[in-house]
Amino acid sequence: MTHASTLLPAPAVQKPGDGDGDGGDRARAARSTRRPPAVVYALGLFVLVRLIGVLVLAGAARAHGRHPLALLGRSWDSLWYLGIAAHGYVRVQHLRPTVVHSDLAFFPLYPGLVRAVTTVVPLSGGAAGLVVSWLAAGAAACGIYAIGARLHGRAVGTALVLLWGLLPHSVVLSLAYTEPVLTAFAAWSLYAVLTGRWLWAGTLAALAGLSRPNGCAVAAAVLAAAACEVWRRRGRKVPHSLWTGAALAPLGWCGYVLWVGRRRGDPLGGYFEVQRLWGSRFDFGVGALRFVRHLLLRGDRFVFPMALVIVAVAVLLYALLIADRAPLPLLVHSGVLLLVALGGAGFFECKPRFLLPAFPLLLPLARALVRTARARPWHAVLVVGALAGLSFAYGAYLVVIARTPL
Repeated sequence: MTHASTLLPAPAVQKPGDGDGDGGDRARAARSTRRPPAVVYALGLFVLVRLIGVLVLAGAARAHGRHPLALLGRSWDSLWYLGIAAHGYVRVQHLRPTVVHSDLAFFPLYPGLVRAVTTVVPLSGGAAGLVVSWLAAGAAACGIYAIGARLHGRAVGTALVLLWGLLPHSVVLSLAYTEPVLTAFAAWSLYAVLTGRWLWAGTLAALAGLSRPNGCAVAAAVLAAAACEVWRRRGRKVPHSLWTGAALAPLGWCGYVLWVGRRRGDPLGGYFEVQRLWGSRFDFGVGALRFVRHLLLRGDRFVFPMALVIVAVAVLLYALLIADRAPLPLLVHSGVLLLVALGGAGFFECKPRFLLPAFPLLLPLARALVRTARARPWHAVLVVGALAGLSFAYGAYLVVIARTPL
């Protein structure tokens, strides 16, 4: 259950030696003017690691005779989103009678943002997509820091951002993809829930629901937290902002699904039929288990067993998150994202990407990293260095060499 302390702004703590009265106030003011906010350090670390990742990718692309910017701005799903931004929902590929790829499978917020950028600034679609993704990744990093710092302090907030930027699939955060946009709205919506700002929580959750199919996880988190708060207040008045925020949260996701259904002539099932024709459907994990059996018995390209390991680690981290008694909204958000990834059939290699917005899973690791850094700093440096090497090398491999859907 959500701790009551996580639903209220954290109180300011006066440090020993700060003093009272005007002298202490002047000392604190002087220190605050000399030191930038801690979130600036966290954002700077995130930008640094992602910049190094892009440079490694660019070097690998040049070595293989490919153009780095083309890979960053026009890879796989990026092409579908750029087509929607330029022409609307018009593209359909008939590959086989049972495999039909329609752009209706892609949610509208990201291409809408790309279209807005190209309307205001003379940029190509790919460049505009990178602008949107990079700005969203920065906003997401700030939101992730805010949650980590609120729950466990500034050091954990910074470590949480660093670990998110060094995930094996974090190269996607540097591409013209939708995960940064979804994570930005998710992080700030969850932060709004933790601080009791229900209107912001619901509005941001609705925008998250317009970003990606698994954006429904944010709405589920807001609704679960709202229900918990109503139960906690039983017998007392519930503010209107809570009811309004809860009502707003699912509107984005539900609105697009119903719009596609109406366009397809089946309001409730039309969108899911589009996904089925892409080979993507929710079958409670049957398809995923079949593919795991295939990997264990016959093997496959490196991308697939790596995806299996990442998903297995995510399940373990979720168990640790539960054991740590994380706030309910974070548990629901990460749990729904895990459920969608585990229970969905098709595109097994994409499952780690689907889990990028599940940043709360990294909280146990962030806390452990901070403890290690305080007790044995060089051990923490080695851990971060190893993660960075894996992230940069594997990211370049995914985009430049693997030639499998991201």
